[in-house]
Formats: sequence, C-alpha cells, structure tokens
Amino acid sequence: MSSDLALKCWFLTGATATGKSAVGLALARQIGAEIVSLDSMALYRGMDIGTAKPSPAERQSVPHHLIDVLEPHEEFGLAQYIEAAHRCVAEIAGRGRQVLLVGGTPLYLKGLLRGIFQGPPADWELRHRLAEEARQNGDRWLHEQVAKIDPAAAARLHPNDTRRLLRAWEVFQKTGHPISELQQQFDVGQPASECRVFVLDWPRAELHARIAERVAAMFAAGLVDEVRRLLAGPPLSRTARQAVGYREVIEHLEGRRNLAATISLVEQHTRQLAKRQATWFRSLSECRYVSLAGRLDAAEIAGRLASLPLQPSGSTELAEVPFPLSS
Repeated sequence: MSSDLALKCWFLTGATATGKSAVGLALARQIGAEIVSLDSMALYRGMDIGTAKPSPAERQSVPHHLIDVLEPHEEFGLAQYIEAAHRCVAEIAGRGRQVLLVGGTPLYLKGLLRGIFQGPPADWELRHRLAEEARQNGDRWLHEQVAKIDPAAAARLHPNDTRRLLRAWEVFQKTGHPISELQQQFDVGQPASECRVFVLDWPRAELHARIAERVAAMFAAGLVDEVRRLLAGPPLSRTARQAVGYREVIEHLEGRRNLAATISLVEQHTRQLAKRQATWFRSLSECRYVSLAGRLDAAEIAGRLASLPLQPSGSTELAEVPFPLSS
C-alpha cells in the first residue's frame, strides 16, 4: 500500500507536550482545514485527560475526525487506522476543504506518508507463547532473540517495545524473512521541501518542563478518577492499558506504588516517550522542523507556516523552517 498524502495534506506533529493541539487549531483556521487526529490514544472514548484531547469547544470550532471512535476495550491496528484516515481525507477533500493531520503517533505518521507493510495476519497463539517465554527469561531476552534473526529491527526497537519485537519475531517465523527486509520498500520518502510536514521542536530542558507541567495538570484534572471509571467497565484493550499515564495509574490503583511515585514515574516515562518520538521524526525525510523556545504563540506560528511556500522538486533547502518562531 503506497501513499501520496505526503504531497496532498498538511501535517503537524511533534513529541508529546509540544503544543500541537493549539498550533493545529490555529493553523486549521488559517488554511480552511478540517483536522484528522494522528494520535493512537485519542481514538478511545473516555480516555480524555491522559490523552490531552481537544476540548468539546475546540472540536466544535474546527471539525475533528478519528477522535472518540472506539471503546477502550477495542483494538485498532495500523492498517485499520490508515484505511480510516484515507477515508476521512477523501471526504474532507470532497467538501473542498484542506486536510490537516495533527498528532504525535510516529507509526501512524510514517504509515500515512509512505504506506504500510501489511505482512501476515496476527498469530495470537504464537505471540502468547513467545510473550510467556519473554516473561520467564527476563526483560532483555526477547530483544536478544530478535537481534539474532533481524539485527536491523533489533537496532531500531527499544528493548521494552514488546509489541513490535513480538511482531518482528512473528513475521520471521511466518515468512522466513526479517521484517526489516520486507519493510525496506517503505523506507524512502519525499524530500521535506516538497511536503508540508511540520514538527514542533523544543530544546530538551524546555520540553521536559512542559512535560512536567502537562503531567501535573492531568493529575489535577482527575486522571486517577478517569482511570478508575475505565477499569469499572469491560477489560481494557492491550493498547489502552499500555498508554503512558494510564498504565502507571492502573498500577497505582492496584497498590503497587503511591500517588507521588506514580506522578514521578509518569513524568519519566513521558520524557522517554518524547525521546522515542523524536528519533522517529528524525528518520523521516519529509519532516520540516519548527524550532521553538519561550512562550508559545500558536497564532503567530500558524500564520507563518500557512504562508510558507513549497519548493520545486530537487530543491536543496534544509529540513528546517527558515525563520525563527520563538518569542
């Protein structure tokens, strides 16, 4: 499955807590766009505080899509998301509107920009068996096994990224080929100068401060009560249970750690998530970086991005937005 969305749509992405929602709303108003969520957790109803979803008023002021479309017990794979996003893009374009994809799930971003490798269907029996072996043999065992059959995939994946490590093992068992080899056709992207794929980028210290502020605000807004309500319903899906913020609060409610330690751990895991997101974005040639510092002026940033021209094919322009956007 290939994709031409890199040349057709606007994208606004970045690590968690970079200000995507605020800038996205301002940019959508500037260019006459509807927003399609690029966030794997915003798909779930009831997971509002921990995902920092746009407010009802914001969603009323600018149409949003692919938010609150699943129950928390439902699974939703990459291929399903890509299909749903393409459908949204076609419907929005059919209304004569621009399409702006906003969010920070790197796998969704890459899938929309370059298409996806479908691969064999999930073999849950094999996954459960391997997951049990990994549990018995320690945290790094699965990563070590994948490194033996697919060094390229192992080098790319974090040792704690169990889901993707299991998928790499599964694909090798089913096809006899490393998943990294099969995915190579999706590794070449468009040049940044021909795309409108903008990445909000903060200095590390400022991003960490924004993350700490975001996490404190989530807990103050009632994240623990939100998770308690979710746990009162049908069992959460694997994806929902593993979301940063939700996983740690679930463990807190199970009595594994107190609230202060839980907040600290959510901050730590969110910083780690931001680092992984940044690594993904740097691997995509389509991305153009918007360097930020100090106060976030969403309207100013949106106005400048909206007026930024595309460059002709073959341009040697750097993948950095060519003007300061800090204030």
